Amino acid sequence: MNSVLDDLLVGAVLLASLGYAVTKLGPRSLKKRVFTALGAMLASAPAILGLGGVAQRLANASGKTQGACGGCDNCGTEPSAVPRPQSEINVPVARIGRRV
Repeated sequence: MNSVLDDLLVGAVLLASLGYAVTKLGPRSLKKRVFTALGAMLASAPAILGLGGVAQRLANASGKTQGACGGCDNCGTEPSAVPRPQSEINVPVARIGRRV
């Protein structure tokens, strides 16, 4: 009995790992299909399980566009309204000493 349970747990962990790898490394169209299918499957689950919120988040993730994806023509070209303080420290190269 323990070996069956062990094999079942290892299989579940490997399946979860494979699913994570596909969603993080796979193409965007595959991610959208996976998230849409999982959202629909969880939405059809009984309400007593309380999976409605997870199904809604998956549905939102399937339609969401990622940044710098080419969806709009002005990514990063708009100037910011509030000037940011300079966060870099500039040191002239001549002032940098060599360690021996």
